Amino acid sequence: MNPNTLTDNDLDRLEELLEADVFGDEAMRLDEIQAMLCAVVSGPEPVSPGVWLQEALGKGVERTGDPRVAETLELLMRLNNDIAAALLADETVSPVLYPVDETCEEYDYAAWADSYVFGAGLAGDWYELAGKHADDLSELLEPLFLLNGMLKEDVENSGERWFSPAEEARLVADIQDNLPLVVQTLYNFWRNKRAGAAAPIRREEPKSGRNDPCPCGSGRKFKQCCGHPDKLN
Repeated sequence: MNPNTLTDNDLDRLEELLEADVFGDEAMRLDEIQAMLCAVVSGPEPVSPGVWLQEALGKGVERTGDPRVAETLELLMRLNNDIAAALLADETVSPVLYPVDETCEEYDYAAWADSYVFGAGLAGDWYELAGKHADDLSELLEPLFLLNGMLKEDVENSGERWFSPAEEARLVADIQDNLPLVVQTLYNFWRNKRAGAAAPIRREEPKSGRNDPCPCGSGRKFKQCCGHPDKLN
């Protein structure tokens, strides 16, 4: 067990520090940083703290003489270590989520998913690095592209049929409920790759071709549905 794990008070303090004027409104929110770090610690290539800290804090990261910056850096490194330890132990990570607006009736899963995708891009092109397992990786990432709206936008731009509002709401709710498992599975995918093992995905149906009808029953081609091939840059 990590004796230096962040407490609730530490997280509250980190939230406060991220809003400090020393960062000039350039710092990410805590939910965005957590999502980015989940991708960073999961990915196929190491990302140095110097890279992700710059993204998290903007130019304020350079003001190390300010005690608030030093404290923020210390808390962020501990957050990084906590996330890495939890995923390594298969404990999953509970996402930090903020309300979309003041009504507090809906949480901003889209921002969390966007930040994860951004963090994945810090380690290069995940699909290229996945090699022969790129199609498996595509399936694992699809829930995040559905949460942030990229999948819907791409399908609609291509002229393909999207889900009905009821179907979309059901899919989104299911992914939201299972987001910790989605993140853990992506971590395990790359852990298996690093260990030289295959990272299979169990399927009830034979794998579909890119232009075959999607087996989920959406009526779209596989490549525009469950096999969506978005690239991470």
